[in-house]
Amino acid sequence: MPKSDSIFVCQSCGAIHPKWLGKCEACGSWNTLQEEGVRAAPGALAAPVGAKRGKAAAFVDLIGEAHSVPRLKTGIAEFDRVCGGGLVPASALLVGGDPGVGKSTLLLQAAAGAARGGATVAYVTGEEAEAQIQDRARRLGVAQAPVKLAAETDLRKVLDGLKALRPDLVVVDSIQTLWSDGIESAPGTVTQVRACAHELARFAKKSGACVLLVGHVTKDGQIAGPRVVEHLVDAVVYFEGERGLPYRILRAVKNRFGPTDEIGVFEMGETGLMETPNPSALFLGGGGERPSGSAVFAGVEGTRPLLVEVQALAAPAAYGTARRAAVGADSARLAMILAVLETRCGLSFAGRDVYLSIAGGLRITEPAADLAVAAALASALADVPLDADGVIFGEIALSGEIRPVGRTELRLKEAQKLGFKTAYAPRREGAADKAGSREKGGVRVREIAHISDLAALATAPAEGRRR
Repeated sequence: MPKSDSIFVCQSCGAIHPKWLGKCEACGSWNTLQEEGVRAAPGALAAPVGAKRGKAAAFVDLIGEAHSVPRLKTGIAEFDRVCGGGLVPASALLVGGDPGVGKSTLLLQAAAGAARGGATVAYVTGEEAEAQIQDRARRLGVAQAPVKLAAETDLRKVLDGLKALRPDLVVVDSIQTLWSDGIESAPGTVTQVRACAHELARFAKKSGACVLLVGHVTKDGQIAGPRVVEHLVDAVVYFEGERGLPYRILRAVKNRFGPTDEIGVFEMGETGLMETPNPSALFLGGGGERPSGSAVFAGVEGTRPLLVEVQALAAPAAYGTARRAAVGADSARLAMILAVLETRCGLSFAGRDVYLSIAGGLRITEPAADLAVAAALASALADVPLDADGVIFGEIALSGEIRPVGRTELRLKEAQKLGFKTAYAPRREGAADKAGSREKGGVRVREIAHISDLAALATAPAEGRRR
């Protein structure tokens, strides 16, 4: 029986199957196998007939001359911050995000900023025509920037053009639209995406250019294609944002040349994306008295302190089973905090629907937000507002104890800058077992040793809380 010249590749995980199946055996996804042709090869290490053997790989010592590589600035401080201080030459960066979130707008503004700084920039689009990109550039006010534009999807033609131009920065929008004539599969398939990303990353390493790749995302928010594409590049950033809000957040999830917990905050306007130098004031909203169930969390994202509002609601359940919902926070973490409040503090959330939301569309993953979430839940249950001039941070253990968190001074400095007078924080290491208070930079720090101490403060009247 002759061997088949086609295979079936899962478009979600990249697993290869010899025949079509309704369900991928590797990742469990349904109806994701697509047929792709393969070409017979003499072997992975077999050299073609008549080919000359190349030179062996050269090795150098680990210790060498230390020199800092100058980074390429885009003129967008928030974008450069997430990248670790600018774009690194001979690197590849993958940008993912939901459709319409502003990926093309951000990269066009970054390309124009780098070109105005003296860099040679090439913008390759496979989704739009050249006239459409030019129209967007005029709307953003960057049409005068010396950016070289090309609308092409053939990888061979793109690489030949880049080798002739020799740019410092290359933007490819998007990687799913490129195709290589050496692969017998449709554009956008796993094999094509992996091969095109590999060739572009190889071009970046050999030419010294920085390559920015735009990647589509799946319905669960992950970059489409196999995970090996994320391993091929040097940095992976996600552009996040709620459709009903103008705020956008650029978050690094992988970065070989900088921190992986840094974020950049933008606001989408009529003339494109605008930087937000003070995101704390943006996420806090207006001042004044806050309602019950509202707490201000003093967090840190990367190197930047960030104050955000945590909102909670405990409403009577309309049905037998109470509902738990979280927006911008981990639902498993919410369930744990509710269990600690019920077990260690005697607060009962049975028969109540609990809703938790992070204002402004931001997503919080820091464990230091536990104490702020607990305070918002206790305040919502008792229907008693918290202090309007207070911030809260700390990690909660299953025993109810409050564990210390890092960068306390940075959090307090940000709170003091925005006019907050009180901070509820974990007890210092080596301090007494019971809670106390101290002054730090004009902010009164009330140390919380156990979750029951915070619950008592959150449910007490405002007069008794300030004593």
